[in-house]
Amino acid sequence: MKVLVMDGVAEEGLLPLRQKPEIELVIGSKMTEDELIRVIPEYNALIVRSATKVTDKVLEAADKMIVVGRAGVGVDNIDLDAATRKGIIVVNAPDGNTIAATEHTVAMMLALARSIPQAMGRLKEGFWDRKNFLGVELRDKTLGILGLGRIGSAVAKRAQALEMKILAYDPYITEEKAATMAVELVSLEELYARSDFITIHMPKTKESYHMINEQTIGLMKSSVRIINCARGGIIDEDALFKALDAGRIAGAALDVFEAEPNVDSPLLKLGNFIATPHLGASTMEAQLNVAVDVSREIVAALAGETVNNAVNMPSISIKAMTKVKPFLSLGESLGRFQGQLIEGRVSKIEVTYSGELADMEVAPITTAVVKGLLYPILQQETVNFVNASLLARNRGIQVQQTGHRKDDGYANLITVKVSTDKEEISISGTLFGASDPRIVMIDGYRLDALPSGHMMYIPHIDRPRIIGPVGMLIGEHNINIATMQVGRKEIGGQAIMLLSVDGEVPEVTLREIAKIEGVIDVKMIRL
Repeated sequence: MKVLVMDGVAEEGLLPLRQKPEIELVIGSKMTEDELIRVIPEYNALIVRSATKVTDKVLEAADKMIVVGRAGVGVDNIDLDAATRKGIIVVNAPDGNTIAATEHTVAMMLALARSIPQAMGRLKEGFWDRKNFLGVELRDKTLGILGLGRIGSAVAKRAQALEMKILAYDPYITEEKAATMAVELVSLEELYARSDFITIHMPKTKESYHMINEQTIGLMKSSVRIINCARGGIIDEDALFKALDAGRIAGAALDVFEAEPNVDSPLLKLGNFIATPHLGASTMEAQLNVAVDVSREIVAALAGETVNNAVNMPSISIKAMTKVKPFLSLGESLGRFQGQLIEGRVSKIEVTYSGELADMEVAPITTAVVKGLLYPILQQETVNFVNASLLARNRGIQVQQTGHRKDDGYANLITVKVSTDKEEISISGTLFGASDPRIVMIDGYRLDALPSGHMMYIPHIDRPRIIGPVGMLIGEHNINIATMQVGRKEIGGQAIMLLSVDGEVPEVTLREIAKIEGVIDVKMIRL
């Protein structure tokens, strides 16, 4: 077996591979896509960090490839769809840099509170300047944490040791789970209003992009200090500059920028701003840990054993996989649909299997459902087939699966019921043939919809002059409606409309649709 290692992965971390005499390790230098395509056919495994782009063309040429490993968390530089289509396992090292990122966040918070970089700069210029660097203490201050996952939780633990009060916003953490961590769950608005420090530990998604902006900064205290060691783009840097420059907020510390590398940002000229060049995972221990973790995964994959951090495939025997594989995509689609439809804090996910599925090993399908449901907030870099159930459990979400032979009129049927503190919604899906997934029921309303692409969910009152105006508003933006399904239980009662559209419908149009008399709600679903 031949393994190609790129991007300067820590040598000590490759020991699990070097200890295997059947594995030949090759340390590669920087290559263009064409150069990588020429050499990749002879390798069985590839290890990268962030520099090498593992594109669909590279994977298409990788005829012997079994596994690609990312020595780190994010897998943005690996084409997961192309790897999955070719049956190539993609693994990462999601836990190796947790402590490094956590400690860097705390370091940035302390440096920001005491103006350490600025004071050091003055000292190097030859000035013993004490009066201009009056700091603040962390004790008894309120820390608002956006995202209470692995790193956010670890930051909370350390902040409590500093005697800070902890608030958190995370829609996927239950009140009970937060209470065990001595963390108070609050809304975004309340977190912004009450926090003395705000630290970000969320992935960059459509929803989180520029969530810290001129409007949300306006909800904050003038004494607030903002730290971001997560992902660039979550903060609107123009709005941040204006707020800092005007003294609207006290300070900010960034380890990440929207565009990197970045040495020209006007933020760098401000005295109440500090930054580091994306050093969150840059410790000797973290680089060693992620290299060791991914090396062990590569060894397991090449030996045909179960891997622990597969990003694109569940851990299951080949025999069982053959039977359930067609249903994995359906299960994930149902979960992802629910994750964008449901409102409130999720407390329970119930997956029911009917028909031929009752005799199958359906646990991987349940995992696919959970993965899909968590995806809208956690994204692929942190939720995968291996850790999805654990992430749900850590957030206090109860997952149940049941099966019965009653076919409900379908040869196979998956029903996903999700309960939150606000509502309970049930969605059912089936496969027609080997690879024709359909949503056939939402909360008792019968439909026949293909779960893919951009979809619009519009509950409404069953009356004339609703479907037409909806179509007119969508058409004004030159967006074509591919399919339309309408389900109702009784004439004149409540009904639902489910549209498949050829593109993203602008937010302003969604608001206009919501104003149509008889429309109850409008949601954009992206699958």
